[in-house]
Amino acid sequence: MKVLRLLLPSLLVTSLLLTVPFASAGEPFSEERFKELQAAKQPVLIDVRADWCPTCKKQGIILAQFQKDNPQCGLTILNVNFDKQKEWVKHFRAPRQSTLLLYRGDKQVWFSVAETRADVIRQNIFNSVKACGENA
Repeated sequence: MKVLRLLLPSLLVTSLLLTVPFASAGEPFSEERFKELQAAKQPVLIDVRADWCPTCKKQGIILAQFQKDNPQCGLTILNVNFDKQKEWVKHFRAPRQSTLLLYRGDKQVWFSVAETRADVIRQNIFNSVKACGENA
């Protein structure tokens, strides 16, 4: 009984930590939203991610911070669920989870797999999204 009393709090904390969603910038991907943003010539970052992916978690933190620090960019992030949206994983030719694709209108301007260096991600977005340079 003593052992159970000691283990129970640890098990509870562990289960809570495993169920808390990790940082994720953006909104769930939908074809309608993607086409709407493309038609409006808005910058769109497609984030192909999986809940279990540590690289995706790190990218999510970087992207959330980027959006917070750079609202002038007008960047919309659409999250493609690697495990549940396989047709879109194939459509975007994502070789694996943690793939980032940046679009300006209907043109893809950046593609990256497993990039977790914040400076590289930020610089590629700045280089590709004209509005980022304005009022920065």
